[in-house]
Amino acid sequence: MKIYNTLTRRKETFEPLEAGKVKMYACGITVSGEAHVGHGFQALIYDIFRKFLEKQGYKVTYARNYTDVDDKIIAKSKETGIPADRYAQMMIEDIDAVMARMRVDEPDVWLKATENIGNIIAFVQALIEKGHAYAAENGDVYFDVDSFSAYGQLSGRSKDDMLDGVRVENDGSKKNPYDFALWKRAKEGEICWDSPWGKGRPGWHIECSAMNRAAFGEQIDIHGGGRDLVFPHHENEIAQSEALTGKRFAKYWMHNGLIKVNGQKMSKSLGNSLLLSDLLDKYSDEAIKFALLSSGYRNDVNITDTFFSDAEAHLVRFYTALARAEKAFPAENGGEEEIDKKFDLAMSDDFNAALALADLFGYVKEISRLTEAGDSRAKRMANQIRRTYSLLGLFRRDAEAYLNEYGKAKDVPEEVLALAEERKAARANRDWAKSDELRERLKALGYAVKDGKEGYELTKIN
Repeated sequence: MKIYNTLTRRKETFEPLEAGKVKMYACGITVSGEAHVGHGFQALIYDIFRKFLEKQGYKVTYARNYTDVDDKIIAKSKETGIPADRYAQMMIEDIDAVMARMRVDEPDVWLKATENIGNIIAFVQALIEKGHAYAAENGDVYFDVDSFSAYGQLSGRSKDDMLDGVRVENDGSKKNPYDFALWKRAKEGEICWDSPWGKGRPGWHIECSAMNRAAFGEQIDIHGGGRDLVFPHHENEIAQSEALTGKRFAKYWMHNGLIKVNGQKMSKSLGNSLLLSDLLDKYSDEAIKFALLSSGYRNDVNITDTFFSDAEAHLVRFYTALARAEKAFPAENGGEEEIDKKFDLAMSDDFNAALALADLFGYVKEISRLTEAGDSRAKRMANQIRRTYSLLGLFRRDAEAYLNEYGKAKDVPEEVLALAEERKAARANRDWAKSDELRERLKALGYAVKDGKEGYELTKIN
């Protein structure tokens, strides 16, 4: 089994620190607002990683955190007039409810910053005693970046460029502008806790290091998060943890790609954030999962206007084939082992769910052919697809119920979708003559096809 390690910038054979056991931590959501599609993507993929590792026989302990105190939450508290701790709890309840609709399973261990203040203070105090941190006269505590010679190992940044993209606040209390806060003094009206340095609250980066240590000890196997966290968040986690223990903090660092909307990075400032709750009002959780997993977890996901509706159309086609096979051969309970083996082969190569999903188109075509031929192998294939692909959160619904609810999600006949997929495969094989032939067949059925970087778009010809 191979995993891409951001730290070494290559795929490595997975070997846990302790045989048969995996300790995995993923940075969760800062609860300053509602869950958006990026939060759903990240929660989904690390849940899948956990499940596939378990399928391979590992005993996995998966921990995930909520950052429930930080600058953004305090700003929201002031804006709404709701105390910061109450506001954070309200948002956690809302986010939990949305993730339940997304049908992403809970981690084994939930961690919250506000429930680990004692662990955080002890961690900071130990860094001061070891000479890796210092307390300023104003009550702030900073990590001394110069004291940790390996700083920059994850991101590849040097001292000259490490300030790029980092907000620098230096009122003269820092030794160097690139030193980062471990503990922040309390400002008027802010949520705070008592500490050896006065009333204050933890800095963002120290939270994850302290919670990791409390949950797992000094070392973990896998640390995950979005690619935007590589610097400074994860770089700072490494510095804090390894400066304290002298040991490698995480053996494998995994980072998922970012969400883009029509080619632009999704952000509140651009006004293009997609709330997960809004998407779930329009599409099935399975269509959202299928769409998000189709790009490969390390790649950016570019959400276009038809991104989720196309995925829903594919799911309708798949469920249609399953429904026909299940109705034709109700007594057949066997499976097709080769489907599961091929899935495991794809997922063992750095969790390549995109490749596993691509295989579905061929399977469904074969199921339809076998059903028409009266061959019960169609039901065995359908059974195995349900068993195997449930790990990705797919095909968990009754087929008829799914089709009744979402069958008109994209009013395109199955025949048209099948031809469009066949044409897509022909183009991938550079069979331009076949591609042109299929374009004309689609046109004869009343559909125009437009090709783009993200695939194709079908349009009804008036």
